[in-house]
Amino acid sequence: MIKNWTYFILTIGLISCGPIFDKPTATKPGEIEVTWDENLTGDFSFKNNWDYPEGIYRNQFDQLSSDGLCPSEIDRMKDENGKIYEDSLKAFYQIVDTTYKFHTIQSEASTYEWAGTNFTTATKISTDTTICFTHSNVATHSNLLLTITNNKCIPTIEVNSVAGFKGKKSYKCKSGLISIDKKLWEKGVLKAKFDFIFDHPEYPSTTMYWRGKIHTTIENN
Repeated sequence: MIKNWTYFILTIGLISCGPIFDKPTATKPGEIEVTWDENLTGDFSFKNNWDYPEGIYRNQFDQLSSDGLCPSEIDRMKDENGKIYEDSLKAFYQIVDTTYKFHTIQSEASTYEWAGTNFTTATKISTDTTICFTHSNVATHSNLLLTITNNKCIPTIEVNSVAGFKGKKSYKCKSGLISIDKKLWEKGVLKAKFDFIFDHPEYPSTTMYWRGKIHTTIENN
């Protein structure tokens, strides 16, 4: 009877965790074994969504403008109502980047000072190593860093706090899953599903996690 109840409890626990997909994890602490998928399925339609760079907006004059996050010299290119002078438009857009950017990640996380992120950068830094990191923004100061090398992925959360503590802190992954589309990887595209749990020494009873999907071009260093 005890044995049967043990199997029942373990089954319920696995169901409640609800991972994105079922793959084996790596054995070394901090490293996750990459599962290479010939045709990774799932909804990656987020890659068709886009935003202007942070701080860019369309003003009441139907002009793309910027406040707060741009060089101070653009202020003299606008009148008291915020309209960009016609003879300053060309110079304004040479200074301010208004190119819209497609989303490269869809994720959820339980970490410090995190309000979401839509962008990542992946870079091949050597023949066998690629790194990928999420972008921070005004409200998000936690970054997910993935180092993918020799069929292993080393996930780390890096927090550059502006409120809770001074300086930077890093959190190592203790378990998780990652699956990468092999065909797209060979073509220079990182398409992946992941679900990671991290060490949380400050509050061990509170789970720190980051899970989601990535679809981004891999740049060459």
